[in-house]
Amino acid sequence: MLYMLGAATGAAPPPAWISWLPIVGMILIFWFLIIRPQMKQQKAHQQKVAGLKRGDEVVTAGGLVGKVTKVDEHYAELEISKGVKVRAVKSTIGDVISPTAAAPAND
Repeated sequence: MLYMLGAATGAAPPPAWISWLPIVGMILIFWFLIIRPQMKQQKAHQQKVAGLKRGDEVVTAGGLVGKVTKVDEHYAELEISKGVKVRAVKSTIGDVISPTAAAPAND
């Protein structure tokens, strides 16, 4: 009986582009949730690194905190302690610490 009902409907198959909708939807979700924010974050980091100047306090990707004493095209010289200077590749600088940052709560 059910076989007869299914055969009687005779519905046409859906268009081929309907089968691509889930794939296109997943691509859009990845774009807006993962790729686009990552591109914004990368652009902001590049602007920070391009704006480095003498006297800025920075944190490198390795965790070193230092004050910028000299900036070249590809390198930045950091003073991590009195009299101790280190050259760092500019792209490895993770963040620029603002001079108005609050003191740590555990001091």
